[in-house]
Amino acid sequence: MNREKLFAALQYPLPQHALSRLAGRVANCRQPWVRDTFIRQFAKRYDIDMSEALEPDLGAYENFNAFFTRALKPAARPIEEGLVSPADGVLSQFGRIEHGTLIQAKGQAYSLTALLGGDEAAAAPLRDTSFATVYLSPRDYHRVHMPLAGRLMRTIYVPGRLFSVNQATANQVPNLFARNERLVCLFETDFGPMALVLVGAMIVAGIETVWSGQVTPQSRQPRSDGYRDEPIRLEKGEEMGRFRLGSSVVVCLPRGIDFNDGLTPGMAIRLGQQLASER
Repeated sequence: MNREKLFAALQYPLPQHALSRLAGRVANCRQPWVRDTFIRQFAKRYDIDMSEALEPDLGAYENFNAFFTRALKPAARPIEEGLVSPADGVLSQFGRIEHGTLIQAKGQAYSLTALLGGDEAAAAPLRDTSFATVYLSPRDYHRVHMPLAGRLMRTIYVPGRLFSVNQATANQVPNLFARNERLVCLFETDFGPMALVLVGAMIVAGIETVWSGQVTPQSRQPRSDGYRDEPIRLEKGEEMGRFRLGSSVVVCLPRGIDFNDGLTPGMAIRLGQQLASER
């Protein structure tokens, strides 16, 4: 068994939710020796560039989660023209949604309907559009921003497993992004429907949105919330959510948007970087 297969296999029997909730409690701890030890060791281990942070002093954060979801200086991520990356990270996969199917990794694919919590109505207008998956590693900035301006229509909380979402696991665990706990955010844009799917993962202590605060962890029951009657509109580049520890975002794009030439799976990208020109 190779290392990737072993790494994936070891995750199946783990108490994924219990470990993640324990990590969340530690990350929220305000005891100085716990807080400072974790923050300083993490910053050193991942060579975090605090010169980009709005608050560069490691000792100023009330707990590890506050440090991990730190804000950046306003000019740290210029927002370019067209459709832009929603986050810092790795463009793990992108391309067409062919007949309602997305690519997870070489030889691995999964269903758009399953990704959106089994909601056929939500999946229908996105069945033959495009998608991009951005993996946020531990060293990345962990707030998620809008790739296009849009009005929030609905969210769908989907309970599930909490496998790691790094490339090694994506290569080995079938239907990974449609198996993990996730929050589906459905927007209407000037170009048509768009979905942002915030995917939970091992040791992710929670997913938050700017309109409702912390969303996960929740119960094991699916939940759908409508926002059609509420004026929640977010501009391109505006923050829409954040992860408490690393994970992935899957963006299902409006119809007719094609990616720029030169993009390749596995390339590093940054929040605000153009991925496609507007029509």
